[in-house]
Amino acid sequence: MAKPTRIDPADLLAVGDMLTDEERLIRDTVRKFADERIRPDVGDWFERGVFPARELAPELGALGVLGMHLDGYGCTGSTAVAYGVACMELEAADSGLRSFVSVQGSLAMRSIHAYGSEEQKQRWLPGMAAGELIGCFALTEPDFGSDPANMRTRARRKGGENGDWVLSGTKMWITNGSIADVAVVWAQTDEGVRGFLVERGTPGFTANDVHGKLSLRASVTSELVLDEVVLPADAVLPGVTGLRGPLSSLGEARYGILWGTVGAARDCYTAALEYAKSRIQFERPIAGFQLTQQKLVEMMLEVEKAYLVALRIGRLKDEGAARPAHISFGKLNNVRAALEIARSARTVLGANGITTEYPVLRHANNLESVLTYEGTSEIHTLVLGEAITGESAYR
Repeated sequence: MAKPTRIDPADLLAVGDMLTDEERLIRDTVRKFADERIRPDVGDWFERGVFPARELAPELGALGVLGMHLDGYGCTGSTAVAYGVACMELEAADSGLRSFVSVQGSLAMRSIHAYGSEEQKQRWLPGMAAGELIGCFALTEPDFGSDPANMRTRARRKGGENGDWVLSGTKMWITNGSIADVAVVWAQTDEGVRGFLVERGTPGFTANDVHGKLSLRASVTSELVLDEVVLPADAVLPGVTGLRGPLSSLGEARYGILWGTVGAARDCYTAALEYAKSRIQFERPIAGFQLTQQKLVEMMLEVEKAYLVALRIGRLKDEGAARPAHISFGKLNNVRAALEIARSARTVLGANGITTEYPVLRHANNLESVLTYEGTSEIHTLVLGEAITGESAYR
């Protein structure tokens, strides 16, 4: 391992030196894309509440980040750490960008890859990897988020054992919902929870965007309504029955989050650092004041600790040793740290910190959503509580 030749304020412990050459190349490539393609416009997208998904999806496909941790079907089969550093750089630009990639790859594509038939994989995965097709993942309902076992969306057979399926229900807070070419919809059946592939334009299937968001504004969030939607028998994912299906994919998405929030935290910290060095008060840069230095040092410490947590969990995942409790550890710790960093960074920027000219309050607002989606902090606390005590506190 090469020794750092200088102190890098953005990575004081040189955690990046612990990455492989390939992982650093992926990190730098995604960072360059985010800097050149996303940063110039994301503040405007956030302010207007838009995300040009159809325009960006093919570019993200060409970049190789859509389903990059899957094998075959146009996917690159990258390591877990490589996928993690990509998520870190994507979320450093905006959580909405990382959410798009995460939902496409870790939720929609991963569900089809893990549990779909060969025909379903061939039909959807190559186009999704290229960004020509967009997917979404529909588990959460208006009244059931943390308790998906009690979902009300149901699918019933029509015409016998090999007959069509009929789906009815409502899903809520679905990223990419209204722009998706295919929705992976999870529903109760007489056999248990099953996953269904619902194509855009299927009669009875409608998607309505959620408006008035104060967070994740540069992201498409939708309500999906299924009103007696008739699907052919082969629309079901044949490889899984029960909540193991959706929850295993959620674990993949949570893994991306624990890396992504490191990027958001780093971006807030470095924005505050650069501002503090240039902002003059009382005839000197505010970076020279003790209280400002304390804030910056506290931010830097938490960024580096979160980075180390992410890297350790990534290495465990690549070794096949990562468990749900490890993912919960990373998500709980890193999101919480990122939120505190964003709030502290905003105070360094003063009034300038509330504008879209700087990324800090945009990240803070986004992180409020990241805190509760893919498992609330309360749920992840209970996962960890059970892991260390052997006692479940869910019920």
